[in-house]
Amino acid sequence: MDISTHNPDTDDTPPPIAPPAADAEQKRAARGATRPGDRIFLALSRGSGIFLLVIMAAIAVFLTYRAYLAISEDDANFLTTFEWNTSLVPPKFGIAVLAFGTVVSSIIAMVIAVPIAVAIALFITHYAPRRMSGPVAYVIDLLAAVPSIVYGLWGALVLVPHMDGLFGWLNHYLGWTGVFSWDDGAPRSMLTVGILLAVMILPVITNVSREVFRQVPQMHEEAALALGATRWEVIRMSVLPFGRSGVISASMLGLGRALGETMAVATVLSPDFDIHASLLNPGGGTFAQNIASKFNEATEFGRDALIASGLVLFVITLLVNGAARMIIARRSEYSGANA
Repeated sequence: MDISTHNPDTDDTPPPIAPPAADAEQKRAARGATRPGDRIFLALSRGSGIFLLVIMAAIAVFLTYRAYLAISEDDANFLTTFEWNTSLVPPKFGIAVLAFGTVVSSIIAMVIAVPIAVAIALFITHYAPRRMSGPVAYVIDLLAAVPSIVYGLWGALVLVPHMDGLFGWLNHYLGWTGVFSWDDGAPRSMLTVGILLAVMILPVITNVSREVFRQVPQMHEEAALALGATRWEVIRMSVLPFGRSGVISASMLGLGRALGETMAVATVLSPDFDIHASLLNPGGGTFAQNIASKFNEATEFGRDALIASGLVLFVITLLVNGAARMIIARRSEYSGANA
């Protein structure tokens, strides 16, 4: 009779191990399926997310419906017309000037704010001593808490009166380009608006970039220093490549605020609803500024037209913020899990 026996000295196959009975219970606990508090928190979190999506959808439906009522009566091309006159019969209005002013002022703000914000973030994280980095970061955080109307008052009472010297210098040396020509008028122009927006979005870009630079693995910097790199070479080879996507995301978040800024732009800008080649002369306008300045005095149809322009701004802002979230999602280390 052939009888097989298990010899632990010659058989390398380990005996089967029965899974512990508590494994299923642990998995259910990890999914929050056992504790009532976890189930309630899960339901509230999920409900809050769904409720937010419902609100966004309701806003989109409302804007689309009111915009349709206005655009269907528009006698001009809504996207290319250089005019905004809703009192005519039939009315004629378009967003060409508003789109131009919104994009130009935001680009100016980004060109000014992004390099300064990145430099401040690098100074706080890699150059400033600890006693200085804390207060500097605190001041930058305070700038983010200043209301828009305060920035607008500062821009109208302080920034605009002191722009004559800069405008005169630009007109003297770069006026031949046409972009920086100045007719000695009040400096309530797109360049002034761009500078003001740069000051407003500077804290947003600085704070996000600072947190990204702090997430750079210490081993990367130490390896570069061990190879004889200087501090700037460490930043150039280790910090900036690691934080590139984070800086882009921070910039796009700042761009989202610049696109939708209302009171500060309305306080500083003197629009004439026309497109000018020069950035130093009054002209243009932005979506938010046009809505804020005309909404109270507009008729019912005029408000629908303003809402139509707000729908365009809504779509642009969603695209900017969505692109920023996509860039952030590409780098999971920005979530702080590896900090």
